[in-house]
Amino acid sequence: MGLTRALTTAAALGAVWLGSACPAVAQSAPLIEASGAVAASEDGRLLALLNAAARAEAALDPLGALTRGPEGNPAQLARLFSDDLVAERRASLRRDLAALGRIDRTRLSAERQLSHDAFKLHLRHELGWLAPDMLALTQVRPITHFGGLHQDFPALVGPGGALPYASEADYRRNLALVRAFPGVLDRATGRFRQGMASGVLETRLTVFNMIVQLDAILAQGVAGSPFAAPLDHLPDTIPPARQALIRASWEAAIRDEVNPTYRRLRTFLAEEYLPAARTSIGLGEMKGGPALYRRLIASHTTLPLEPEAVHALGLAEVMRIRQEMEAVKDRLGFKGSLPAFFNHIRSDPRFHPRTAAELAEGYARVAAQVEAQLPRFFARQPRARLTIAPYPEYRARFEAGGSYVQGSVDGTRPGVFYFNTFDLPNRFTSGVTTLYLHEGVPGHHFQTSLAQEDESLPDFQRFGTNAAFVEGWALYAETLGFEMGLYDDPLQHWGTLDDEMLRAMRLVVDTGIHAQGWSRDQAIGYMLANSGMGRSDVEAEVDRYIANPAQALSYKIGALTIQRLRREGEATLGARFDLRAFHEQVLGSGVLPLPVLEDKVRRWIASSREACCNTTIN
Repeated sequence: MGLTRALTTAAALGAVWLGSACPAVAQSAPLIEASGAVAASEDGRLLALLNAAARAEAALDPLGALTRGPEGNPAQLARLFSDDLVAERRASLRRDLAALGRIDRTRLSAERQLSHDAFKLHLRHELGWLAPDMLALTQVRPITHFGGLHQDFPALVGPGGALPYASEADYRRNLALVRAFPGVLDRATGRFRQGMASGVLETRLTVFNMIVQLDAILAQGVAGSPFAAPLDHLPDTIPPARQALIRASWEAAIRDEVNPTYRRLRTFLAEEYLPAARTSIGLGEMKGGPALYRRLIASHTTLPLEPEAVHALGLAEVMRIRQEMEAVKDRLGFKGSLPAFFNHIRSDPRFHPRTAAELAEGYARVAAQVEAQLPRFFARQPRARLTIAPYPEYRARFEAGGSYVQGSVDGTRPGVFYFNTFDLPNRFTSGVTTLYLHEGVPGHHFQTSLAQEDESLPDFQRFGTNAAFVEGWALYAETLGFEMGLYDDPLQHWGTLDDEMLRAMRLVVDTGIHAQGWSRDQAIGYMLANSGMGRSDVEAEVDRYIANPAQALSYKIGALTIQRLRREGEATLGARFDLRAFHEQVLGSGVLPLPVLEDKVRRWIASSREACCNTTIN
């Protein structure tokens, strides 16, 4: 589960793009209110810098540009994984950091001080990942089975992705992107070869999974290729003769350019890279891995946490959730032990969907229930539409239970909540409510849409991918189901505990794999022993942690932060605590690193308390 943004700058650079904050930077100075012409003048300078920086980043982020707009630049796309693109981005970030240093923070308004602080963290974070020592550990592992370009790019350029297919010109323009992509995959192979030479290698498990993915795509041939999907939607406004030419051009590109490149990559991985790849699965056993893992934790959580502390926190959360599960198990009328109940719900057909349509109907029903209650919880709602759809068949095997793809900025393409119909006997109807709250409303779709619809925000706050904030909010959104009455049904209550258990187990298992030498079987066994998850889901989750270290930690760390801030507000303000106002404080400035979010919310709490006191005195 999680937010799926089709692709990011990270993949483009072959480095690791993890959000908009670097916790190694000291906390910024307190927010200082400014007003009048001075603030407006300094605010204007900062916004001009942020706008210029956004334009510069967009020019150096071909994939990110595709996710936000209708057109792509084939020449820019062809530069992915290149040294010159890395060098240009590094130089651009340094210029921006120097320019930011010339802004007087004390003369900024409160909202722009937030932007200043978050942007400074963002710049230092990105520069850190573009340092030679980090690139040596990241860009030589350019793709994995989880979020790799070989898998994601066809979806990005296909129908329902980021590109329009309304005219013949659209097809010609998009075909140029498809033809540029084989060069990107060849360059990725070159990065893998650099890693072979330096001894920084991906795991055999991940490589094997990529080979399986490549085989699945190649098995579709030309007509069935995911790259050919746009040909199934040729608009009637294009004359038949022109349609035939478009079809011939696309099929030739797939047959003569795309598929041969996929075969080359497959052959390289199977015959050269796989025999050299790591048999171990954790970063702790990779050259330079322990230091990289600590940096990944800091990046994904935006907090300076040690693996040992995260592991201990996870163990404590698992124990707490198990106790709640015991109570819900009793409500469901099961008299045996908790492990026995885990096995019971795995095997009893009553807990599993029979058809994909049954799952779709369940999500639609929850969506209607949530929609009716939103005014109680939020002062604003996004304009963007949300659609609910199953994963395409070729992707489903390697995906989690669900994910979200953001809609277009102009609202013409809705956000999509994808759910998984692969291996239905191992899916659960108990998780329908909590998954929708996380991926849809008021989770990812709600937060992402509100941010990108707010044109007053700088781009890095509108479109940021800071996992601690984004995934933390989505996990927090799941808990709102209690106040909405959606978990009065003990089966759905069980489902949200099972999903919360997943996020708690991630703290244990991710750190276990990458800092404590856990094996894959040990990680799978731990998750099966502490949850009712099906084996296929557990295996997909563990393989995800192997391929994408520390990212899964962001959910629980972010949610715990938001929950702690809410408790602080409730304890301080008592009956005057306004939940709608609290949610506006969390979401109203777009995506923020957790330290900046904490500063903002605590200032709101303090000002609200002062306003209460002044009202009482008056």
